Amino acid sequence: CTIPAVGLPTFEIGDDEMEIGMGIHGERGIKREKLKSADEIASFMTERVIDDLPFESGDEVAVLINGLGATAPQELYVTFRKVKEILDLKKINIYKSFVGEYATSMEMKGLSITLFKLDREFKELLDMPVHSPMLLQQF
Repeated sequence: CTIPAVGLPTFEIGDDEMEIGMGIHGERGIKREKLKSADEIASFMTERVIDDLPFESGDEVAVLINGLGATAPQELYVTFRKVKEILDLKKINIYKSFVGEYATSMEMKGLSITLFKLDREFKELLDMPVHSPMLLQQF
């Protein structure tokens, strides 16, 4: 990301590298390594998120695949496909999914994966009508 007022990138990374866990403003992540396939990246990230809560078989979740601004929508959907595959294997049910650019960082390639564990109250709130620049459709 190059902030216009500064005119310089906030960080540098090789064309063949990726940073896992990077903050949306370029804050250092948990590790930097060579690029991997979309399935490998999605698997690594999803497993870390599932283990962190932890999620359990039978849980219902909302899934958010957020593009950081310079990632093609097709890549976001490839990632969602793998996340869904993992959740299906673990019997974690997707109640609602969001795939797109919701919180971006100028010129940034990459994505984030969010799993939001739902209960009855959260599902009711998630289903309420909304009109927002980030959610262009009404639910």
